[in-house]
Amino acid sequence: MHSDNRSPLALRLAAFGGLVFLLAPIALIFLYAFSTEEKSFQWPPPGYTLKWIGVTLGRADVWEAMALSVKVAAISTTLALILGTLTAAAVARSKFFGRETISLLVILPIALPGIITGISLRSAFSLLDIPFSTWTIVLGHATFCIVIVYNNAVARFRRTSGALIDAAMDLGADGVQTFRLVILPNIATALLAGGMLAFALSFDEVIVTTFTAGNQTTLPIWMLEELVRPRQRPVTNVVAMAVVLVTVLPILAAYYLTKDGEHTAGSDK
Repeated sequence: MHSDNRSPLALRLAAFGGLVFLLAPIALIFLYAFSTEEKSFQWPPPGYTLKWIGVTLGRADVWEAMALSVKVAAISTTLALILGTLTAAAVARSKFFGRETISLLVILPIALPGIITGISLRSAFSLLDIPFSTWTIVLGHATFCIVIVYNNAVARFRRTSGALIDAAMDLGADGVQTFRLVILPNIATALLAGGMLAFALSFDEVIVTTFTAGNQTTLPIWMLEELVRPRQRPVTNVVAMAVVLVTVLPILAAYYLTKDGEHTAGSDK
């Protein structure tokens, strides 16, 4: 007999309803980005126009905020890739006293509310007389970017057979050659996926940035200020549309890169 593996109709309808609930507000952002109405969210929009894309591209404040967001996200992701990978290697490939405690402490920042992290960092910067700058934002973002890279890397390290590394050493490879020819090919997609996720999270982060930016304005902070004091409201929606695309595309890429993670070389040995 042929078995029907389809889900019950009620379950499929519930799943569809959940997707609509989640995605409808995002669809409205895209819709209002092309509205002819400048000062309010009128439904339905009285008309549609492409002029706000041109207006947005001509706004210097938008480009300055975007440049700062990209700079911060790039530096934070680079730091996270270095520190997260080294920490993951130490935790996954070595045994030492307090290893699980260190692993917990590394993961803790992603579990804490952003406002707690922000207040803690601001207090630390004030106590140490560190002036607010791009680097204070980077430090704030790195606290959770490292966690993303660490989680991806440590999982891949644990699925990579230690026999591969031992074999490379037995065949005369030094530490650098073993890392380049054996370890890196096995963890590369995990690192790339973790880096993409870290970049996306850093690019659209608001709460921690609010406490560590001082007078600087990243793109999410710019959007927040524009909503409080609106000036050409559709421009904010055009920027929001761009932020959605910038953050969603890396997340999708990371998903497809890690789909085959269970086939890590040597993981079945």
